[in-house]
Amino acid sequence: MTTAFDPIDLSGTQLANRVAMAPMTRSRAAEGGLPTALTAEYYVQRASAGLIVTEGIQPSAVGQGYPDTPGLHSAEQVAAWRTVTDAVHAAGGRIFAQLMHTGRIGHPALLPDGLVNVGASPVAASGQVFTHEGPKDFVTPRELTGDEIRATVGDFVTAARNAIEAGFDGVELHGANGYLIHQFLAPGSNHRTDEWGGPVENRIRFAVETAEAVAAAIGADRTGLRLSPGNPLNDIHEPEPEPAYTALVTALEPLGLAYLHVMEMGEIRELTLTLRKQFSGVFVLSPATEGPTGPDALALVEEGVTDLVAYGQLFLANPDLPTRLRAGGPFNAPDRTTFYGGGAKGYTDYPVLSGRE
Repeated sequence: MTTAFDPIDLSGTQLANRVAMAPMTRSRAAEGGLPTALTAEYYVQRASAGLIVTEGIQPSAVGQGYPDTPGLHSAEQVAAWRTVTDAVHAAGGRIFAQLMHTGRIGHPALLPDGLVNVGASPVAASGQVFTHEGPKDFVTPRELTGDEIRATVGDFVTAARNAIEAGFDGVELHGANGYLIHQFLAPGSNHRTDEWGGPVENRIRFAVETAEAVAAAIGADRTGLRLSPGNPLNDIHEPEPEPAYTALVTALEPLGLAYLHVMEMGEIRELTLTLRKQFSGVFVLSPATEGPTGPDALALVEEGVTDLVAYGQLFLANPDLPTRLRAGGPFNAPDRTTFYGGGAKGYTDYPVLSGRE
């Protein structure tokens, strides 16, 4: 019987186990969107994960949606990330960069002068975002033109090439949680009438074009995609997600992507199993749970529901999570007050099990 502690071949990248570290925004980048020595320490501490997926990294300046998040669109950022990946690899880890363009989620106060938030359509999300000037309402984004959509695909490609130059083992395209790719998929945020809007085959086009272009640039074996069907986060409305997501995975299947990462929200296990059956590559699951994903989720690997289980908050608070899961605990409790921003507190100061580094 396959267990979560067995190794797995991720399209040529050998993973020591099937416990993945889910991407989590931490908002601790230095000026210029640069990861720091503390960033390297944070990821090295968690190098026992079978696969680390980083916090969301903006592929372009206009793709930033939160304060102090890192980028992969400048030479300085590439050089800074190289110190992180080198350290993780020296510790025996494997690490993918999550490329996250937030689209309409954010505020011009977070962007360089002159830039405004963009989206699939000029439809504002309800809610607010934290900025250095305090909370601000989401603004109505400027609708991307066809040429700008193609340029945005190019931004993802450039960032993916930068990720490989920076030493990452691959990239995960963030198509979930209400960010730009998800905004194109969802009818509530995509009111377009051109080839990227309207029927399902058009709404999936941006996701497919981005995955195709990135896979062509760095190799499908180094390209993953994260999806969250029906997830209402960031004011997304997908009342009937199945047709779009089954069509999307059907279109992606011939590419031979390294993995598909599904984040469940609500009772969508039936759709998860459908997508799992459709996709012939490695399947990663962030399962729907009452609270933070716990040890019980390991059984999903044994049951064949998924190939890898992604842990978020529990990995944030337990740097040596695979060891703790194998031992059945104990587990540090995550401190929500230190999730975003700040320094080492709540970032690199969570203890490991006694007697272990």
